[in-house]
Amino acid sequence: MEQDLTKEITVTVNGETVRQRVEPRLSLADWLRDRLGLTATHLGCEMGACGACLVMLNGRPAHACLTLAVQVDGEMVETLEGLRDRGVIADLQAAFHERNALQCGFCTSGMLATAHALLVDNPHPDRSEIRDALSGNYCRCTGYEAIVDAIASTAAARTIDQGTSG
Repeated sequence: MEQDLTKEITVTVNGETVRQRVEPRLSLADWLRDRLGLTATHLGCEMGACGACLVMLNGRPAHACLTLAVQVDGEMVETLEGLRDRGVIADLQAAFHERNALQCGFCTSGMLATAHALLVDNPHPDRSEIRDALSGNYCRCTGYEAIVDAIASTAAARTIDQGTSG
């Protein structure tokens, strides 16, 4: 008789409760992509060095390639699809588009997750702080200047918007 080694997990993903049985070795990235069809979470290096797999875990950026699905049992995971659907990154997405900060697009979801977390923690980062926040994200296309520009302009626009609405 074959023993079932799977474990049932319950995870809030993009605001919805998901219950599934998973193998203990299944990464969060593979679970999100292959089981839930949330493909904005990219797999790059699979060593936590490139940042393409970043998701928000309980409101903080986490490498989905280094996190096992069983480790997020009872937790809250938000992918780029969830951030997009809630509208919290619409301005960042527009700024990335306007400044061509997304050339091939492979790193974009991780960059947007990092930028979102940065602007939540520090609504007024300077360019050095933006570059420091992006240090865990690897981009082969842009040279980062357009990405830094997009994040800086989003921060500035949010400051102006808050000033006129408050």
